[in-house]
Amino acid sequence: MRKLDKLTPQPVWNYFEDICQVPRPSKKEEKIIQFLLDFAKTHNLDAKTDEAGNVLITKPATSGMENAKTVILQSHIDMVCEKNKETVHNFDTDPIKPYIDGEWVKAEGTTLGADDGIGMAAQMAVLTATDIAHGPIECLFTVDEETGLTGAFALKPGFMTGTTLINLDSEDEGELFIGCAGGVDTTAIFKYEKESVPAGQFAIKISVSGLLGGHSGDDINKGRGNANKIVNRFLWMINNKYGIRLANFDAGNLRNAIAREGEAVFIVDSKDKEQVTAEFNIYRAEVENELKITEPNLKMELGSTDMPEFVLDEPTQNSLINALYACPHGVHAMSYRMPGMVETSTNLASVKFIEDNQILITTSQRSDLESGKWDLAQMVESVFILAGAEVTHGDGYPGWAPNPESEIMEITRDAYKRLFNVDPIVRSIHAGLECGLFLEKYPGMDMISFGPTLRAVHSPDEKINIETVQKFWDLLIEVLKTAK
Repeated sequence: MRKLDKLTPQPVWNYFEDICQVPRPSKKEEKIIQFLLDFAKTHNLDAKTDEAGNVLITKPATSGMENAKTVILQSHIDMVCEKNKETVHNFDTDPIKPYIDGEWVKAEGTTLGADDGIGMAAQMAVLTATDIAHGPIECLFTVDEETGLTGAFALKPGFMTGTTLINLDSEDEGELFIGCAGGVDTTAIFKYEKESVPAGQFAIKISVSGLLGGHSGDDINKGRGNANKIVNRFLWMINNKYGIRLANFDAGNLRNAIAREGEAVFIVDSKDKEQVTAEFNIYRAEVENELKITEPNLKMELGSTDMPEFVLDEPTQNSLINALYACPHGVHAMSYRMPGMVETSTNLASVKFIEDNQILITTSQRSDLESGKWDLAQMVESVFILAGAEVTHGDGYPGWAPNPESEIMEITRDAYKRLFNVDPIVRSIHAGLECGLFLEKYPGMDMISFGPTLRAVHSPDEKINIETVQKFWDLLIEVLKTAK
């Protein structure tokens, strides 16, 4: 039974709800690719895929617009798969369950996937519309944007023919984006030895939950807590006082999401357990006070747990705790080129115990400046090298330098003012978009990005503002009508 069929514009919401039924984790996009190909076949539209799985569906111009320029509409088909701990959901097989909550659409206990399912839905609505005017349309659907941009990396010259591209993957209605930050991932691996649990010890688990998390680009400047940092700060403090032994650390998840939840298991001498609890109560009050404005739902717990099977060797434990404390997280520099914008930031994304007695720390860095991106990545690298970890960097992705003379920007800005009687904000975005990679493959591509208002993306609190979807749709069809 449909939940969104009373919302407008109805075609966009109906397609979005259809998309929610199709599992589409990053790197597991086979079902959504087939969904798009079946859609194209049903509507007698030409479609093709490349070796990476990117899909291109084309639609001829409407009558009288045959000589207009070809416009590429672009979105990515994968979604961030995050859920609340208590939610039972298999992202490989289960549909997303959207529902209306006042002026927002949310999902039941999981990410909604409006990033970028709403962009996909708008493309599908354009492709099937019979009452809008437009030139030739190419709809590009890219794979694996969220975990590596591998679809955009693999895109080859000649797959598309248009030279104007509208990216439908931004999250602030009323803002037009003409540039974005570049990024790179930095990972560190500690190797440890397992040691037997000493006698006379008491096992304790600390857990942190209820944080907002969010997108490590869009939300990095909002003062939100990081579960990795909160858990580790307590471990560092009590380790210095009581000499704990660490057994496990599991916090955060995706490289492009601020860590919302985390926990650690450690042992302490039985005689110190009550004092550790007292220390925790003080610490919890301090952190709650620090984050009371930005994290009103923060939950921190400390309690006894089952005795672990092993603990880490002490040198590795101390190196890990010290490195996590020293590792930067958050905004590193604000922009002087675009006042009010983040220029450079880093996200301490996750800490995981993995196979072969290894601990994996995942971080990501973003910057409008290529030099700034690598400066911060090397800063993070140096912290973990000093701690004895093995450090690697991903290939990274380029930023998208703003073009103040962009024709599609002028067309879109004029269309927005004509529709809504107000000037839109034109700016760059700190989040990463695929546009920088498109520009490498298609030099001279004229691009812009816009979308409806989304909040708390990359977290189970993700939501999309209903009213702004109508404005997003109205702007899109107005731009298509006037892009000649």
